[in-house]
Amino acid sequence: MDRRQLLAGGAALSASAALLPTSASAAEAPAPPAPHLAPALPSRAAIIRDLRRVADHWIGAHTDPGDNGWANATFFSGLLALHRLTGSARYLAYARGWAEKHAYGLRSGVTTRHADNHNAGQAYLDLYEIEPEAQKIAAIEESLHRMVYTDQPAKSDDWWWDDALHMAMPPFARIGVLRKDLQYWEKVYALYSHTKRTEGGPGLYDTATGLWYRDKRFLPGGILSPSGNPVVWSRGNGWVAGGHVKTLKALPGSERHTGEYRETLTKLVTALARVQRADGFWNVNLADAAHLPGPETSGTSFFAYGTAYAIRSRLVDRAAFLPVAARAWQGLITTAVHPDGFLGYVQNVGDRPESSQPVTYDTTADFGVGAFLLAGTELALLAG
Repeated sequence: MDRRQLLAGGAALSASAALLPTSASAAEAPAPPAPHLAPALPSRAAIIRDLRRVADHWIGAHTDPGDNGWANATFFSGLLALHRLTGSARYLAYARGWAEKHAYGLRSGVTTRHADNHNAGQAYLDLYEIEPEAQKIAAIEESLHRMVYTDQPAKSDDWWWDDALHMAMPPFARIGVLRKDLQYWEKVYALYSHTKRTEGGPGLYDTATGLWYRDKRFLPGGILSPSGNPVVWSRGNGWVAGGHVKTLKALPGSERHTGEYRETLTKLVTALARVQRADGFWNVNLADAAHLPGPETSGTSFFAYGTAYAIRSRLVDRAAFLPVAARAWQGLITTAVHPDGFLGYVQNVGDRPESSQPVTYDTTADFGVGAFLLAGTELALLAG
């Protein structure tokens, strides 16, 4: 793909239904919404009540805690965030039982380079921080150590899809902190930079908008929506937001790439604020509101998570962005959460807006619940 194609595609993305900004910088912020569209953020206690309702329903419906794949591992990342917030022994015991069921191992073993297989390491690292025992992180540490030092350490093209940033950036960052080894941070940046700037030719990051394409198939000149607009998948960008938040939570501010991670998250959050729906949700295609319109919980939850973190970290203006987070949370609670705590409107496994359709009040998934728990825990910290 040549530079002319990229520029043409970027222009189409920016102009699509007048939804997306033509540029975004850390200093830019959308105009504050009208008061009637800006619900107050609920109290910390109210947010925690709803988080418990959703977590308790999921645990009650799943006596078997499930596999250690990326989807279920995302649930446990959210559950352990809720444990840190509440100190609930039940949540810790459920997560510990899941990890012990899998002997704190990784899918495909320690030789895996696949980011999805590294996602379970996030929960293992959480459990290690609560109760430090070496075997809990032995597999994730050995697998990442191989990539950094012994198994093609110069190879940086493993992360060919944007979901990978959520699955594997945080474990690299956290092992680097734990072992005080900067090589993990350099390795994760090399992998990240390839995804961002090189994958598919121009990279998956659109500098004009601050949004990300899911993979090279959706780059300019590739797959379009039925109406001819770009396909910018909501949950794909949600994975990107989540990966940046978790990585920034782990890294010291002095780490030399932290500034870029902060700037990229800021641009993403700013772009998202401009395409949020009136009901607080985001569409499955951020570049085409008519493409399978309807509420979707997983992307919305990750965007609320990223926005809440950006506010708490002072990356964005609280007055301008708190209404974005509050609207998202109100939409989730009033539309997606059933009275018994079942979480609906989750687009199931896929790679684009058309995947796992239709998305309905009764569609759910483990990773969607995990994203919801991550969002709520971050919002509860904002609520004070």
